[in-house]
Amino acid sequence: MEQIFSKYQPVALSLFRFITGLMLFQFGVAKILKIPAESPFAKVELMSLYGAAGMIELTLGGLLILGLFTQPVAFILSGEMAFAYFISHAPRSFFPVVNNGSLAIALCFACLYLATAGGGPISLDAMLRKKG
Repeated sequence: MEQIFSKYQPVALSLFRFITGLMLFQFGVAKILKIPAESPFAKVELMSLYGAAGMIELTLGGLLILGLFTQPVAFILSGEMAFAYFISHAPRSFFPVVNNGSLAIALCFACLYLATAGGGPISLDAMLRKKG
């Protein structure tokens, strides 16, 4: 069964990178651009810890969507998500299901994987490698 689906692995990696970037980008859009207006981040101040996180998520999430500088960007985002978990979620409870930190943990390890695997064949990184 493995051989049937393994040929799709490179494209699945690119899709995984794109969706992971989109997930992070949406938080940056909510925190910095205030879209949608009814988001829980509507009152985030730019010069705050949440504002800094929003700038990282907006900028680096966008780079992840494009697949540009995927490995260093994903490594930084992995660290940001670990930081977010321990600063915002862990103090509420030890259990992620109680402290609402499951998404931060999942994004942390998704980015850690991308930092090692790269962006896949459908990325600006791959396009630049072909030109160079």
